[in-house]
Amino acid sequence: MSNSEVPTRFKWRIDLPTQQKVDRVQDIKDRLERSSITLTASYAGISVNNMILLRRAMRAGGIDFTIVKNTLLNLAATEANKSQISEIIQGPTAVAIGYDDPAAAAKILSDFIRDGGTSLAIIGAVMGDGAPMSPDEVTKLASLPSKDILLAMLLGQMQSPLARLLTVMNGPIQALDNVLQARVRQLEEQGPAPEAEPEAPPEASTEEITTEEAAMEEPEATAEPEASAEDAPAEEETSEEPKAETSDEEAAE
Repeated sequence: MSNSEVPTRFKWRIDLPTQQKVDRVQDIKDRLERSSITLTASYAGISVNNMILLRRAMRAGGIDFTIVKNTLLNLAATEANKSQISEIIQGPTAVAIGYDDPAAAAKILSDFIRDGGTSLAIIGAVMGDGAPMSPDEVTKLASLPSKDILLAMLLGQMQSPLARLLTVMNGPIQALDNVLQARVRQLEEQGPAPEAEPEAPPEASTEEITTEEAAMEEPEATAEPEASAEDAPAEEETSEEPKAETSDEEAAE
């Protein structure tokens, strides 16, 4: 097979003179396939010390920052099916590859350029398989809260209605608990209740005793009227005798 018959995406393998370049392209390709964002910046005029500081800052954020030849970067982007990266490669290009939060990578690079006073300039960025972003769009992306902060804000908004619902539901229970606790404190302050003394047996009253004695004497009192009743006819006979004598005298006259 002649060179003219080799597909374009594989021509670089024939033209590359060393295995080192082949390995380099393969390494960049693997990183681009795993990336969430790829940023490019022009490093013309940046000092070695600033480059070292930038790499440390990027590494601390979990971002790969490297300088690679444009031809090798273009080949790696094509192999990774992200050919749009070629549109943000201009002149001496450094590439920053992030794998987690795209906004975090953009923020680290933007903050370093703003605070470091270097000649580093952002060329553009590609998020995932999206279209290329301009430097202004990268700056706006860097101003967004990080993914962790956004998730916390979203979680807070989701939990707020639930918290209000739980507060409403727990209101009566809390009120009942407060009443019970107040009652417990009140009983503790009063101390234990005194023991009840045994009740003495009731004493018989004087009136009851008098009534019982009177009841026992009643039969003797009722016997006397019967005897006087027997004597009553004799008195009647005695009273009738003078009446008879008076009648005889009246008849004789």
